Amino acid sequence: MKTNSVVYFRRKREGRTDYRKRLALLKSRLPRLVVRRTNKHTILQVVQYHPDGDKILTTVTSGQLEKQGWKGSTANSAAAYLTGLLLAQKIKGTKLNGDLIVDIGLHRHKAGSRLYAAVRGAKDAGLAIKCSDDVLPGDERLNGEHLSADVKKSFETIKQKIMK
Repeated sequence: MKTNSVVYFRRKREGRTDYRKRLALLKSRLPRLVVRRTNKHTILQVVQYHPDGDKILTTVTSGQLEKQGWKGSTANSAAAYLTGLLLAQKIKGTKLNGDLIVDIGLHRHKAGSRLYAAVRGAKDAGLAIKCSDDVLPGDERLNGEHLSADVKKSFETIKQKIMK
């Protein structure tokens, strides 16, 4: 007796890709602002779809903030916001200034999270990102009010340095 079994895509079997969500994002035909978080960093990429494989146009991680003088943790909302600013400054003046759509992958949607802090940083720096303002975190969270006084002070200096 034969049984018919379906072999799903490898990335679906591994739990690494939600193809239904990916197809919905690709139908927009817009470049994606891919936001990923790890235990230590926030990673932002601008990705364009191509039939032979996605093309990563630019990448910024929160670890690059240390070159700017950031002394605090790179895994908080303030660092994610600054990373978004850094990404926007990196692609300013290129052909990528058009609309972007947010791709948070398999991360859970939580309004005000570190993922959306990065999106708000890129949006505040002038990128046209299709994202509801309801999910973006408030100013007190982004400015580091919940962090130590040293981090709050360095946040403003690094923000000014990035926005130059």
